[in-house]
Amino acid sequence: MAKKRLFISFDVDHDAGTKTMLAGQADHADSPFEFKDASVTAHLTGDWQEKVRRRMENVDVVAFLCGEHTHTAAGVAAELRIVKEMGKDYFLLRAYKDKVCTRPTSAKSDEKLYSWTWDNLKILIGGGR
Repeated sequence: MAKKRLFISFDVDHDAGTKTMLAGQADHADSPFEFKDASVTAHLTGDWQEKVRRRMENVDVVAFLCGEHTHTAAGVAAELRIVKEMGKDYFLLRAYKDKVCTRPTSAKSDEKLYSWTWDNLKILIGGGR
């Protein structure tokens, strides 16, 4: 079975370390995904949302890493709106187990925020919700 291409959306100002850890899990022998580094970490000129949309065209699933300040990250909220418009498969992943994690403002209040465990991650990337 081919590995799924994963795009990680995260709050650049607060959660870059967790993004690095999640991307590193692609190296596990039993990993169901490969990390597609298409996230935006610098200011894009022009229509940046269209540039993000083009980057997401070549991924299978998007993981939204949700940390303490995700509700203030306008870029993460915009990426979630884009993912929904494109009909891409996605999930919200709690970036920390010992902190209060928030959803992007464009998420519905009842959208599940999943715990980040290796077993959960494999299920979520496989489409299990």
